[in-house]
Amino acid sequence: MFIIEILKAIFLGIVQGITEWLPISSTGHLILFNEFIHLNFSDEFFNMFKVVIQFGSILAVLTLYFHKLNPFSFKKTPHERKDTVLLWVKVLIATVPAGIIGLLFDDVIDSTLSTPYVIAATLIIYGVLFLIAESLNRKPKINSFADMTYTTALIIGVFQMLALIPGTSRSGATIVGAVFLGCSRFVAAEFSFFMAIPVMFGASLLKLVRMPSMTGPEWIILLVGMLVAYVVSVFVIKFLMDYIKKHDFKVFGYYRIGLGILVLIVFLFFIK
Repeated sequence: MFIIEILKAIFLGIVQGITEWLPISSTGHLILFNEFIHLNFSDEFFNMFKVVIQFGSILAVLTLYFHKLNPFSFKKTPHERKDTVLLWVKVLIATVPAGIIGLLFDDVIDSTLSTPYVIAATLIIYGVLFLIAESLNRKPKINSFADMTYTTALIIGVFQMLALIPGTSRSGATIVGAVFLGCSRFVAAEFSFFMAIPVMFGASLLKLVRMPSMTGPEWIILLVGMLVAYVVSVFVIKFLMDYIKKHDFKVFGYYRIGLGILVLIVFLFFIK
């Protein structure tokens, strides 16, 4: 029944909205849940769906941060408008590494790296990195975007490039990288949000262009997933920014390690 597929899309949209912004890997979770809650469409459609559904999450960032990201706002002083333009320059610089590698190796990533074992490994590795980053307990040197150099932005972009491997988590990789480079948690999280805009938009557009055609039901499933991801993302972004004012990222490190171990157990002993 088609209503069952819509319910699956709603569930996957909720998963996307939660896991995109929390540093625990949205693509990894979508691939894993699809093993159990399988959309009854082609593998080609799901490979497109798990990327384009992220566009709903992008719209949530644009909604919540419209004023901060708008360089043409009349409510800003000339100095603030200049700072906004420079922020966008840093964001675009940071997207270059992932943009180049994504264009060159998109098909390879889908065909060879989207496996439960790769996901488990990256979940655990970046979970450990989160614990190490927080254990260093260094005082942040970068407490605003004005403090961030273009070189720092580019290096954070290299961390984002590593997140093309499923299970890594784009926000997880960029936040870990930014914290290691001396950014405060607040700056690291917000910059990770902003970097997502051009990367996700480009990835979504690429997947849609490469998708030869879609049926009416497929469009409905995709739009439902995007809408749900948008609504959930709004709440999750607000939650995360409030959370990191009082807490560190260790809980996400422990979660990643625990989930990675669980995935290994499930796929080694229960699913062949």
